[in-house]
Amino acid sequence: MTTQISNLKEGAVRFQGMIDVVRDKKNIQFIVLKDFSGKIQVTVDKVEHPEVGEVFSHLLTGATVIVEGNLVKSEYVKLGGQEVLAEKVEVTSTAEAYPIGPESSIDQRLDYRWLDLRQDKNLLLFKVETLLNNSMREFLNEREFVEIHTPKLIATASESGSEVFEVKYFDDKAYLAQSPQFYKQMAQAGGFGRVYEVAPVFRAEKSHTRKHTTEFTSFDLEFSWIDSYEDVMKLEEEMLEYALRKVKERYGDEIKEVFGVEVVVPTLPFPRIRLADLYDELEKRYGYKCEEEKDDLSTEGERLCRQYAQDVYGHEFLFVTDYGASKRAFYHLRKDGIPQGYDLIWKGVEITTGAQREHRYEILKRQAEEKGLDKDVEFYLQFFKYGCPPHGGFAIGLDRMILNLLELPSLKETMFIFRSPERITP
Repeated sequence: MTTQISNLKEGAVRFQGMIDVVRDKKNIQFIVLKDFSGKIQVTVDKVEHPEVGEVFSHLLTGATVIVEGNLVKSEYVKLGGQEVLAEKVEVTSTAEAYPIGPESSIDQRLDYRWLDLRQDKNLLLFKVETLLNNSMREFLNEREFVEIHTPKLIATASESGSEVFEVKYFDDKAYLAQSPQFYKQMAQAGGFGRVYEVAPVFRAEKSHTRKHTTEFTSFDLEFSWIDSYEDVMKLEEEMLEYALRKVKERYGDEIKEVFGVEVVVPTLPFPRIRLADLYDELEKRYGYKCEEEKDDLSTEGERLCRQYAQDVYGHEFLFVTDYGASKRAFYHLRKDGIPQGYDLIWKGVEITTGAQREHRYEILKRQAEEKGLDKDVEFYLQFFKYGCPPHGGFAIGLDRMILNLLELPSLKETMFIFRSPERITP
């Protein structure tokens, strides 16, 4: 195995890389090679090593090589102040001319996603996502949460009974899970106490907004022995503060340089507001009058939350509570008819729905019947017949988190592979 570029030391070196740039002059060549760890300039004296220069002169961006030579410091090299004086080169793969370029549309680039991913900003994006994800897991692991892996093939349509993908399952049919919600709650009935899962979920909805996709990664958790949904909000805000602090410490400067975005570590606690009060504030401050049902937060209302949270609280996050029962899932616990849950809005985009769950069998069964789902969720209702502690939880769309953090145009830019009603390749 050769040495990765970031670990190269002065003196004789042997390493592998992918060609990023070739500048071919009369007697000298300058080549920039890269791997996942960084970039380095390779300089070829075509007079002293004509055979090396001949090889590089026929290679295009994307070709991969093994280079042997000497690493020296050079004040004239902008890329790290060092260069490799190449003596030998071995081609490990050639490349054709790229079919896409910087001027290509996002949909053209997605057709060749493996090439699009070679942009430096994309590697940084996924390094940031890795740290964000791992930091949230670390936060939960330190609090004795257990990681579980729930099935994605299920026998009945989950949660709402709609927007699910039906698939053939031997001589029967099954559905792709919209959420691990039911199984997270099963773990509470099973006495696990605190669980989380990071996994794909599927939504058969024909939405074409910047924040919708048919398959995405969901960061879900559920925990028992809570007093109210305030316990759930408190856990989430502390987890996000912890994770964003880690991201800022490690990648804040790079994110600022590459994406032009300042990573803000949020102060605790996050601001909270009732939905009805939010609508009053949006009308009073910005002249916004919601023409839709006020049991839910409208798209425009959600967007205005960014300005409202900043103007009033100097904050990027806003918890919105007290939604109407008609717009919340049947399994949300209600108090005086009001679902005990919330949405978390970050920079004008909803990233979380959380709640205290109804854990009492008879009440839960009645609420399922109200939504016409009692037969569809019969297996789920069984979890609560033999006792279940008070519990709650939430789900975060990991891809939406990155969308907001880096302030990108759409999920097409943030997901490793994007899925929509029209796109199921590559």
